[in-house]
Amino acid sequence: MSFFGLTVSMSVFWLAAVIVFVIIEGLTMGLTTIWFAAGSAVALVATLLGAAVGVQIVLFFVVSVVFLLFTRKLFVKKLRTGTEKTNVDALIGKEAVVKASIRPFEPGIVRIGGQDWTAVCVDGEEMIAEGTEVEVVGIEGVRAIVRPLKS
Repeated sequence: MSFFGLTVSMSVFWLAAVIVFVIIEGLTMGLTTIWFAAGSAVALVATLLGAAVGVQIVLFFVVSVVFLLFTRKLFVKKLRTGTEKTNVDALIGKEAVVKASIRPFEPGIVRIGGQDWTAVCVDGEEMIAEGTEVEVVGIEGVRAIVRPLKS
């Protein structure tokens, strides 16, 4: 095979492809190019076993697509990348107790998980008395947006 006037054996080509795909996967962590690295590795083995170039190319595509279609979803589910709630996102949906009454258009104080937060009612015109249990429905800046829990 010839690239830019250089003759390269197919084994070197497939080895380079494996290395390039692994490096790209390492940089992006997108679970996309790793399957092409696997396809390149299979094509490399086929080359070393004396398979024709056409067979190598077909093996590369078939293995890459099969791995991509049948294992990506499994790996993404197992790794669960990017699904952990952190910081204030973790507060949404939590229950809290009103420590200082929330009046219409005036913030009060709620205790969420041992911390006091300034809070307003999702319905700005509603009064929520001290001691009422509420649910955090959002965070805007340093204020919790809450609504009373149904009794």
